[in-house]
Amino acid sequence: MSASYVASIDQGTTSTRCLLFDHAGRMVSVAQHEHHQHYPRPGWAEHDAAEIWANTLRVLPEALALAGLQPSDVAAVGIANQRETTVVWDRATGRPVAPAITWQDTRTADLVAELGRSAAAPLFEEVCGLTPAGYFAAPRLRWLLDHVPGLQRRARLGEVAFGTMESWLIWNLTGGPDGGVHVTDVTNASRTMLMDIHTLQWDQRLLDALDVPAAMLPEIRPNAQVYGTCTVGLPGVVIGGAFGDQQAALFGQTCFDEGEAKCTYGTGAFLLMNTGASVRPSTHGLLSTVAYALEGERPVYATEGSIAVAGALVQWFRDSLEMISSAPEIETLARRVEDNGGCYIVPAFAGLFAPRWQADARGVVVGLTSYVTRGHLARAVLEATAWQTCEVVEAVDLDTSLTLSRLRVDGGMTANHLLMQTVADVLDVPVERPLVAESVSLGAAYAAGLAVGFWPDLDVLRGTWRRAALWEPSMSPVVRRRERAAWDRAVQRTLHWVVDEDPDVAAPG
Repeated sequence: MSASYVASIDQGTTSTRCLLFDHAGRMVSVAQHEHHQHYPRPGWAEHDAAEIWANTLRVLPEALALAGLQPSDVAAVGIANQRETTVVWDRATGRPVAPAITWQDTRTADLVAELGRSAAAPLFEEVCGLTPAGYFAAPRLRWLLDHVPGLQRRARLGEVAFGTMESWLIWNLTGGPDGGVHVTDVTNASRTMLMDIHTLQWDQRLLDALDVPAAMLPEIRPNAQVYGTCTVGLPGVVIGGAFGDQQAALFGQTCFDEGEAKCTYGTGAFLLMNTGASVRPSTHGLLSTVAYALEGERPVYATEGSIAVAGALVQWFRDSLEMISSAPEIETLARRVEDNGGCYIVPAFAGLFAPRWQADARGVVVGLTSYVTRGHLARAVLEATAWQTCEVVEAVDLDTSLTLSRLRVDGGMTANHLLMQTVADVLDVPVERPLVAESVSLGAAYAAGLAVGFWPDLDVLRGTWRRAALWEPSMSPVVRRRERAAWDRAVQRTLHWVVDEDPDVAAPG
């Protein structure tokens, strides 16, 4: 094969990037553009899908130019994307019919509560492996169908298309209104609440329960397969696969064996453990999901714990409290003190995610005394991410009977050595970071490369993994038990904070 590189589009919550990788899995260039975050009402979080598409068209040639390459040098492109963010667009014009509703949005809480009380609730868990929650794409789609005038009718007629962000980008890259390919991959489809996790197909019973017209849905494909050819951005380059970002990170970390796990630390934190060929239903607040599916092979599954607020807590500490001027400063500030001074921060800004799933929780800062300084608060911010990780790992152990022996980590927060040491301490297992920290992007590149023979098999991919850093646990069991008990007490203070109020009292003016 003459082409010596594979491209990856990483469409994330805050930005869109293009990265280029060589045969050794080394990153050779990266281009990035941020997009705006829109919060039109409390609890609402939206993106402009057209802006994201425009940014995609900007980063592709920029990444090539930085490496001195042409599209002909690229064997294939893979896509990783923020999951659950929901887009509906007009097939004829290519324009979104409404803002994209992001995975952080909470507007569907009432709809989900009603669904949870319905006779269909057990069906969702049985068929798609998910308990109805506003975290997933289908309730957002239902909201759009209810609130955009005429959309339900147009959906039944096939005039509009639904997708998560990879579907939107693939459709546009392959021609848009002029022959664009409307597909999704199994990992993104598994996060909609509409796909049978066993057959990997849309399930009509689930569609009926939410009254979602099948005519607007994309075709479900394996993660590594040629989907189509780019007509713009990277003209002539095939799209060789797609992944939801967290499954992409698991794949990029080469966690191909049962019991291997990774945690990605970004805006939120997402821990996935490979559970092999079997779905492990959770009784401890975790999610069953598809880890990956290769063409012609049985799917591999994963158990996932999703933490809503990780890096976002550092951003809040920086931007809202103005305690630091840049995110890296938090480690320097936290190292000024030996411990948290008895202070704990639980960032339940929009409720608690895994394993508690308490939508009525809200964040707290507890244990404040006149002794507590900015340094103690900084340390409490970092410890919040570590203890949330610990809760998820404990739930994984209980659900899967697979004991975590080490944790591979990636994402921007892994540059914080104090945080990574704290994670190792509270989990009591080694934590290791790969040489290529961009595991999400690398996972998408791996999928695309496999689809076109750039890499022959998983064993070759496994051989490209190199460790860059290792943190061994050093906390004593006594301290670990004491701190865990204090964390649990802090979490209890967050629960049931949101209550129904008299609207005449609650509404100002």
